[in-house]
Amino acid sequence: MVLAGTAVWAVALVVLLLLGDRVDRVWTWTCVAGIALAAVGLGIMRWQGQLRRRD
Repeated sequence: MVLAGTAVWAVALVVLLLLGDRVDRVWTWTCVAGIALAAVGLGIMRWQGQLRRRD
Protein backbone atom coordinates (compact mmCIF):
# COMPACT_ATOMS: atom_id res chain seq x y z
CA MET A 1 0.00 0.00 0.00
CA VAL A 2 2.82 2.37 0.85
CA LEU A 3 4.57 1.62 -2.43
CA ALA A 4 1.38 2.29 -4.38
CA GLY A 5 0.91 5.61 -2.61
CA THR A 6 4.53 6.54 -3.26
CA ALA A 7 4.08 5.72 -6.94
CA VAL A 8 1.03 7.99 -7.10
CA TRP A 9 3.00 10.84 -5.51
CA ALA A 10 5.86 10.25 -7.96
CA VAL A 11 3.52 10.32 -10.97
CA ALA A 12 1.90 13.50 -9.67
CA LEU A 13 5.34 15.07 -9.23
CA VAL A 14 6.33 14.23 -12.80
CA VAL A 15 3.08 15.71 -14.13
CA LEU A 16 3.57 18.89 -12.12
CA LEU A 17 7.17 19.22 -13.29
CA LEU A 18 6.03 18.84 -16.89
CA LEU A 19 3.42 21.57 -16.39
CA GLY A 20 6.12 23.92 -15.16
CA ASP A 21 5.08 27.43 -14.17
CA ARG A 22 1.39 26.82 -14.87
CA VAL A 23 0.89 25.33 -11.38
CA ASP A 24 1.59 26.62 -7.90
CA ARG A 25 4.89 25.37 -6.44
CA VAL A 26 3.07 24.37 -3.25
CA TRP A 27 1.73 21.31 -5.09
CA THR A 28 5.21 20.34 -6.22
CA TRP A 29 6.55 20.53 -2.68
CA THR A 30 3.54 18.59 -1.43
CA CYS A 31 4.48 15.74 -3.77
CA VAL A 32 8.10 15.89 -2.63
CA ALA A 33 6.99 15.77 1.00
CA GLY A 34 4.69 12.81 0.26
CA ILE A 35 7.56 10.88 -1.32
CA ALA A 36 9.93 11.76 1.53
CA LEU A 37 7.44 10.73 4.21
CA ALA A 38 6.80 7.47 2.37
CA ALA A 39 10.54 6.80 2.32
CA VAL A 40 10.71 7.38 6.07
CA GLY A 41 7.69 5.12 6.56
CA LEU A 42 9.24 2.36 4.47
CA GLY A 43 12.44 2.64 6.50
CA ILE A 44 10.53 2.33 9.76
CA MET A 45 8.51 -0.61 8.44
CA ARG A 46 11.72 -2.34 7.36
CA TRP A 47 13.38 -1.65 10.70
CA GLN A 48 10.41 -3.03 12.61
CA GLY A 49 10.36 -6.11 10.41
CA GLN A 50 14.02 -6.76 11.12
CA LEU A 51 13.44 -6.42 14.85
CA ARG A 52 10.57 -8.89 14.70
CA ARG A 53 12.73 -11.49 12.92
CA ARG A 54 15.40 -11.36 15.63
CA ASP A 55 12.98 -12.20 18.48
